[in-house]
Amino acid sequence: MGGIPAVTDPIRISEIFGPTIQGEGALIGQPTVFVRTGGCDYRCSWCDSLHAVDAAYRATWAPMTAHDVMAEVARLSGDRPLMVTLSGGNPAIQPLGTLIGLGHARGYRFALETQGSVARDWFADLDMLVLSPKPPSSGIVVDWAAFDACRDAARDAPTVLKIVIFDEGDYQWARDVAGRHPDLPLYLQPGNHTPPPPDDDGAVVDQGGIDARMRWLVDRVTGDGWFGATVLPQLHVKIWGNQRGV
Repeated sequence: MGGIPAVTDPIRISEIFGPTIQGEGALIGQPTVFVRTGGCDYRCSWCDSLHAVDAAYRATWAPMTAHDVMAEVARLSGDRPLMVTLSGGNPAIQPLGTLIGLGHARGYRFALETQGSVARDWFADLDMLVLSPKPPSSGIVVDWAAFDACRDAARDAPTVLKIVIFDEGDYQWARDVAGRHPDLPLYLQPGNHTPPPPDDDGAVVDQGGIDARMRWLVDRVTGDGWFGATVLPQLHVKIWGNQRGV
């Protein structure tokens, strides 16, 4: 596990935007500012954030200090504390401990969204840890030892599971994951299967296909009596498609 970074350690930032609303998971609908970091240790087949993942876009990622990031969050929010969503890429590979401390001192809260592949001891300082292991359709094989290390690092920080479902294989896999972690609140969402190129404005999305997958997922969960799962849409996709910075 990584330690709390020094204030001077740079954070690779893909984009900072908001306030908007969280579009998915346990905090859906809540006002938030997004801090999207650059870089990822995964490359999912259906990734919809390649601009924050692919090293080809590294030149667009700005190295910022924790103080600079916090200043931008405060500017965007009018210095009115709210939830800050740390996403990526995989934000866990960035030195975010100092940023969280700076924000907490000003009344901000922090949620981290990560696949659970890199554990950091500052997970324990989060107001929510969202663990989103990637299902078989992603082409990724989950390292469950690393995932468990992330859970351990969070200690008493509220932690939830969020799993994207594209097909029956993903669904059955999610049921197995839920069985491994029955104590974690579980959120399921239909996958966004038509991401645009990273340089597109995100206006084009197969909303009909996503809605059909949502209906199928609801039917599977209720038909199986899987009443411990919460099924949600990707609200931001319904409103803005794959448009960046909203």
